[in-house]
Amino acid sequence: MKSWRRQNHLKRGDLRRNPLYKTILAIFFLIIPLGTLMVQAAETATPACPSLEQRPFNLKQVAKGVYLRKGRHETFTKDNLNAIANIGLIIGDTSVAVIDTGGSFCDGSRFHKALRQVTDKPISHVINTHVHPDHNLGNAAFVNGKSIFIGHKNLPRAVADKGQIYIENITRIVGKDVMAGTKSIPPSVTVTDEMKLNLGNRPLTLMALPTSHTNQDLVVFDESQKILWSGDLVFHEHTPVVDGSLLGWQTVMERLAKIPATHLIPGHGGPWLPWPEGATDQIRYLNKLATDLRRIISNGGTMLEAQKQAAKEEEEKWKLFEEFNPRNASAAFAELEWE
Repeated sequence: MKSWRRQNHLKRGDLRRNPLYKTILAIFFLIIPLGTLMVQAAETATPACPSLEQRPFNLKQVAKGVYLRKGRHETFTKDNLNAIANIGLIIGDTSVAVIDTGGSFCDGSRFHKALRQVTDKPISHVINTHVHPDHNLGNAAFVNGKSIFIGHKNLPRAVADKGQIYIENITRIVGKDVMAGTKSIPPSVTVTDEMKLNLGNRPLTLMALPTSHTNQDLVVFDESQKILWSGDLVFHEHTPVVDGSLLGWQTVMERLAKIPATHLIPGHGGPWLPWPEGATDQIRYLNKLATDLRRIISNGGTMLEAQKQAAKEEEEKWKLFEEFNPRNASAAFAELEWE
């Protein structure tokens, strides 16, 4: 038996010298690193967003040189691709200004492609109305070294403090696929009070507001078309969100009412409303919230009671009421308690 084995099996040294063995060994060690690279690529590659043909972006013209995508009245989900805010663009004779970019790189990328179907003019300005992720996490899709990113003077600090946290939290909700490629991009130019832009016979006035919805709210007034882009300083259909100051927001609404616009593009809802009538529902909600909170506080009520009772009469008039009204009551309770 031992003799047969010696006769019919190559010795270890002979095996290593065998050309077939060397070929098999080479293929084996080639396959291992290739497989590893393929696994790594699968983990790090940016999945393709749905094409505009697969899933329409619904960018619609509402006025001369004005295009809008209305956001869905939902929280962030994998199905909606974070497309839950109103975003759009203004076209002048020489260039384009983008007003907010969407809730992820995918949302922003699809916006960019849809934009290119309606104009080939350069994008000179990307204007962010505030820090909330549904409005500005699409910024990375517009980084080209030429566009100027503009925001409120407080926006850079807000992006630094919250941007990465937003990305991490939303990724846990919707998954890595939806958020692939998403980065938090701060403005390169900031507005302290007012700034004038001109896109070519298309003058725009940008106004930085005091703390209200947030502490970095910026609005855009399209002078030639008399259109006010309010960002989230005005909500329609979608429950307003208090992330700054309820009292400040009420005061800012009085200031915005003096802008000589005829139409409003809100941050949510609409998206094409008469001005100032388009803000009527929100003003009523904010007033009701403040009135109820003052009553609860004066009666010695608690924040928990405020969450359950404040502005309850408004419940049937707004989308996502249960998601946001208790939060608003908590935030404003702390403010009004020391009024």
